[in-house]
Amino acid sequence: MSIAHIPLGRRIPDSLHGVSFSLPTMRDVIGYEERDPEVVRHITSGYPRFVQHPLLRQAAEHMVRALHLEGRRIWTTASIRAAAELCRQLAPAAAQVVTHGGLTGVAFPEDDDIYSRAKTFLQHTGTLLSSREAEDYLVRNGVLPAAAPEPAFDGYAPGRVKGMVARAFGHDWSDDVFLANSGMNAVYAAFRVADAAQRARGRTRWVQLGWLYMDTIAILQKFTAQPARDYHFIAEPATDAGLAQLRAHFKTHGAEIAGVIAEAPTNPMLQTPDLAAVAALCRAHGAVFIVDPTVASPLNINVFPHADVAVNSLTKYAANCGDVIAGAVVVNPHSGWAGAFRAELPGHLEPVYSRDMARLAAQIGDYAPVIAQINRSVPAVVDFLHAHPAVDRVFWSMQPGANRDNYLALAKRPDAVGSMVSFTLKNKPPAWFYDRVRLAKGPSFGMKTTLISPFLYMAHFDLVKTRAGREKLAAAGVPPDIMRLSVGCEPPGEIIAALDEALQ
Repeated sequence: MSIAHIPLGRRIPDSLHGVSFSLPTMRDVIGYEERDPEVVRHITSGYPRFVQHPLLRQAAEHMVRALHLEGRRIWTTASIRAAAELCRQLAPAAAQVVTHGGLTGVAFPEDDDIYSRAKTFLQHTGTLLSSREAEDYLVRNGVLPAAAPEPAFDGYAPGRVKGMVARAFGHDWSDDVFLANSGMNAVYAAFRVADAAQRARGRTRWVQLGWLYMDTIAILQKFTAQPARDYHFIAEPATDAGLAQLRAHFKTHGAEIAGVIAEAPTNPMLQTPDLAAVAALCRAHGAVFIVDPTVASPLNINVFPHADVAVNSLTKYAANCGDVIAGAVVVNPHSGWAGAFRAELPGHLEPVYSRDMARLAAQIGDYAPVIAQINRSVPAVVDFLHAHPAVDRVFWSMQPGANRDNYLALAKRPDAVGSMVSFTLKNKPPAWFYDRVRLAKGPSFGMKTTLISPFLYMAHFDLVKTRAGREKLAAAGVPPDIMRLSVGCEPPGEIIAALDEALQ
């Protein structure tokens, strides 16, 4: 495994179903966000929920021709249920559910606004078609000669994956593991189940604890009953002040609060809330507590017994080669909400396509060894960054103070730190460092390959590019120019050498 520059647009890993892609300079990052043709023409695919995979485009175009829908466009979906929900979201646009050769999608007039609205909904909810399913459809219809060969598990893949995920969470019963076609679909499904159960009780308010992943934020901002009233954000989840804000919110609105969503730690600030204290508030007031441990991985931290339900992206760490999108919802059997989740989750989750499941099962056996290697490497990288005069602030799971204390209360071992390290630079623009560093540069984390990105430019470019947006980020305690590093399995000395070279 060697560390070197990767050309613009190349998949990471360089395989047909790779989930990340290279943006080697800040100019490329900004060009990608602004849809600069000189940048976009190099990008054949990207993180699947954000960049439509070429196989999905081919499948949609074939469906248009096969169904004689000239003058219309199609977004392919993971299921007919997802297609029906997308149609409802697009109303009153003239959208319709279509099927062909085992594939489903939504057809609509050639209109850029409808296309963009559909893409955004599918991104937030994780309900897009799998690239492997699109590939198989194209093979069946003679568009492709054969599927690209790849290692796959030849046993009962769902049982292997569910068993490994259950063990990662320290769960005794794999039937409480519900698999999803993406981590985002896991979040969306868990939210939908909890929200519906609580609306029936007259509870509609939701609390976002800390700066969370962008699509989790979007779900709360768009799918709560009345977002202007029902969405509440607490900026500093790990501090006494943040906990005091949460207590005050429960004191005022406790009978109306449906639930709280938290990450442990948060992405990209690596803030860990006091889950025990939050859980006590939720249980005292009848709220659901949803926790996402993806950043550190459930192999490193134990979010039960605090969470009523955990959501997890298996794209990270479990699918450590970086070529599978998948997720899971894991129910706490001791939660008072366990019965509701067990009954309702199957009706909301999108299934994992069989080939994705087989591919995930083939690499999930490396889950624990990959985590162990990363845990050994991260402290050395953090020590280097802390000591370097060009680095200003460093954020990681063990950053001193309440964050560290809260994290250690969850950690299964003192050295269970996770891959993510974020940092800022002293008086230097992002391009000064980012353009020169030889590490792979793209979205995602938890891969065997070390990845780095100017995370806010990719996740919240709408905020980074304006003065008002930067002020909003500053008020939330999120530095716009922060670098997010995901340490992989390369020798730590090589990772540090690449960082040192670029920081000179």
